[in-house]
Amino acid sequence: MGRYVIRRLLQMIPVFFGATLLIFLMVNVMGDPIAGLCGDKACDPATAAQLSKEYGLDKPVWQQYLTYMGNVFTGDFGTAFNGQKVTELMASAFPVTIRLTIVAIVFEVVIGISLGVVTGLRRGRPIDTLVLILTLVVIAIPTFVTGLMLQLVLGVQWKIISPSVSSEAPFNELIIPGLVLASVSLAYVTRLTRTSIAENARADYVRTAVAKGLPRFRIITRHLLRNSLIPVVTFIGTDIGALMGGAIVTERIFNIHGVGFQLYQGILRQSTQTVVGFVTILVLVFLLANLIVDLLYAVLDPRIRYA
Repeated sequence: MGRYVIRRLLQMIPVFFGATLLIFLMVNVMGDPIAGLCGDKACDPATAAQLSKEYGLDKPVWQQYLTYMGNVFTGDFGTAFNGQKVTELMASAFPVTIRLTIVAIVFEVVIGISLGVVTGLRRGRPIDTLVLILTLVVIAIPTFVTGLMLQLVLGVQWKIISPSVSSEAPFNELIIPGLVLASVSLAYVTRLTRTSIAENARADYVRTAVAKGLPRFRIITRHLLRNSLIPVVTFIGTDIGALMGGAIVTERIFNIHGVGFQLYQGILRQSTQTVVGFVTILVLVFLLANLIVDLLYAVLDPRIRYA
């Protein structure tokens, strides 16, 4: 196991540099940061030259990337165009989005897997048909529509929740935004779990366990569920980074100042340091989540061994 982890960590190094290089090139080559600094009115040549020199934009792109990566390893992600350190923006944004992501993942695991197990064991019955229709509706409705509807009904009309989240963003205020963020993924987890449970329920090892007279609860939890969760864990693991980076719509609706909000502001203002810095951290989140998922395979299926 230790050798496998070391090998995977070494494999992550070129992936990390390749992903950050691609992001850096797209952000710096496809946009004009100086135009974003000057706003609607174009900068005069002298001001543009001064700003380019101040932010290191007058150097070749490859040299800008090497300088950026060298600073990253010292903990310096640069300075946003408003003069604030990117690390300060991260310190305020990431804890909020992490809490929001935790709420979303809990919804996916508890509700998604539970509904998937129930419908997988009762395939073709009314409860199965009802859940399939509901998940299809959730997938078909855009996230911003779901968020605005819940905000309007629960926050404005019924006044059960606050229409917007406070700056502290405690867990109790993130329940509805977390449900909105997880809604589509929750539907996919339900359908994926249902399919996996239904397929494995017909496997030989399940029939053998039933023939031995094992209790139904033990067959489901110890044998059927563990083997069926491997594709589900894969989806949830890759979804962690997607939820953190893709929370722009949800955070805008509920006025949450998290990663999505800062990315939106950075893109809007063409603040390359902000965008590249946040996405760099998200790349690390994706890589670590995939590593954890691979290690969980051995926990779920004892037949899997890493050398």
